[in-house]
Amino acid sequence: MKTELCERFGIDVPIFGFSHAVEVVAAVTNAGGYGVYGATRRLAAEITDEVAQIRAAVGDRPFGLDLVIPNKVPERNDRAELEKQVPDVHRSFIESLESKYAVPKPSEPGMRTRFIRSEEIQDQQIEAVAASDVNMVALGIGCPPAVVELMKSRGKTTVALVGQERHAARALEAGVDLLVAQGYDAGGHTGEVGTFSLVPRIVDLAGDVPVLAAGGVATGRHIAAALALGAQGVWIGTAFLVTEEYAPHLSPGELDSLLHAQATDTVISRAESGKPFRQTRSAWSEEWAMPDAPKPLSHPLHDVLVGDILGAIIEHDIRPLQHYGAGQGIGWFDHLRPVSEVMAELVRDGDAALGKAARLRGAAA
Repeated sequence: MKTELCERFGIDVPIFGFSHAVEVVAAVTNAGGYGVYGATRRLAAEITDEVAQIRAAVGDRPFGLDLVIPNKVPERNDRAELEKQVPDVHRSFIESLESKYAVPKPSEPGMRTRFIRSEEIQDQQIEAVAASDVNMVALGIGCPPAVVELMKSRGKTTVALVGQERHAARALEAGVDLLVAQGYDAGGHTGEVGTFSLVPRIVDLAGDVPVLAAGGVATGRHIAAALALGAQGVWIGTAFLVTEEYAPHLSPGELDSLLHAQATDTVISRAESGKPFRQTRSAWSEEWAMPDAPKPLSHPLHDVLVGDILGAIIEHDIRPLQHYGAGQGIGWFDHLRPVSEVMAELVRDGDAALGKAARLRGAAA
């Protein structure tokens, strides 16, 4: 299952594992892949500390970090100013959910309201990442050429996640080193084009720039298919949610929703952040899909609206509303395992699938 990226990055297998847990990132890297830490919701000081934790765990092995840098965000980290812009109808809707599902107030701001996605916060994050010894910087939403140039000047590989050809064209113009073609199947913020339709188009457009396939990649057979489509590796997140390393970061309800979910139990909703977001189905997404529900607000105003109630749902384990961002591959994962075991199975099954394909070609010849 080796590709050119293995030699280029000093990894054993071309599996790039995305996670919000430092333990998972380190485990993916130590298993021969390339761990990538999702740091968008972390403050600059936290990023500095957590990058140091990962480095201590992996030694000289490479790992990356992912940021989201939207084009249009407020200038300042000022929640009070945004609160003034939240319509009363949306406030009333949230209050109705709190009442209907008996949701207590959170003891502290939720993940989406602990700070406001803003130029102020983004600039601090970028500075912290540039100063760190992380090997790769991935940009999940937005690909500012100045950020790409800065990271490359610090010797870091730059990556852009794209869901359409026009996104890829902008990223290539910005000078990124690697593209991740993320299909509709993916968990979290995702697009409209399926992985099988998207990956070959991005490969053709990218030319000499390598492409990773993402979205629904859950088994070694998916990896073999990605390579057949022209990708040089895969970007995987959902496979590492139901692991021993990640479980401590989940509430009981979140873990339960993941363990029992099939592909049809995920839904794309704007109820999480104001942008399309694939998550496990729950009363949260269903309530927002009702005809009399208000339309989700734009980002980051929607964060201000829902951040605290989402935090309360997790803190108080309100089961009907519990959900988690996950791709359509979640159905392959129904019990806890260590990351090393997940990686070993991906490699073993990927090698077997590639071997079977080679035998079929030989028989056909």
